Amino acid sequence: MIPARYAASRFPGKLMQDLAGKTVILRTYEATIATNLFDDVFVVTDSNIIYNEIVNNGGKAILSKKEHDCGSDRIAEAVELMDIDVVINVQGDEPFTDKTSLAKLIDVFKGDDDKNIDLASLMVHITDEDEINNPNTVKVIIDQSDFALYFSRSPIPYPRDKNVGVKYYKHKGVYAFRKQAILDFYKLPMQVLEASEKLEQLRYLEYGKRIKMVETDVQGVEIDTPEDLERAKKLWK
Repeated sequence: MIPARYAASRFPGKLMQDLAGKTVILRTYEATIATNLFDDVFVVTDSNIIYNEIVNNGGKAILSKKEHDCGSDRIAEAVELMDIDVVINVQGDEPFTDKTSLAKLIDVFKGDDDKNIDLASLMVHITDEDEINNPNTVKVIIDQSDFALYFSRSPIPYPRDKNVGVKYYKHKGVYAFRKQAILDFYKLPMQVLEASEKLEQLRYLEYGKRIKMVETDVQGVEIDTPEDLERAKKLWK
């Protein structure tokens, strides 16, 4: 099952913007279904407009009953009574969602260290200096077993010595949660790191949850700004 979360951004109404004749959220929903990886696909949203967009186009959507501070809380409410083990969360601004990356994400729960994984997420290697220094690009650093050590809007690690060959990774907003992990998240209060960076994944780390990172080479376009939307339109063509 995969709920696509609706996230706030600096680009109000971004999910209802036109992308080659369909809205961004509908493109993302259809791309997720097209992978044929999931038992069911829902859009989880607190917006009546987005809910109606999906339902009126023959899709499945769940409208949140409560107000929530973040997408993970919204998904936790939606899946609490569902009989599922793992929940995949694709953000609604990811119309270039691809099957290969999602399949790799699911596969970590079939590996030797699956019992050590509370959730998993995607990352992509980046080299562009502007992107590395852009606070809208969330960076992640990992240990030798590919578990996340920290996420930040700042360049991490800081390149005091540029000759050591540091690789920078951009965190992509795609998650695979064990159901219990996301229900735990829902009950835990925000701590200082999450409040400072405005990154909900830090709540998991602050409470000792383990996030397995999976590298993908699919960059795609996350639509956070009008400029992103224009890039997405060109890429779609």
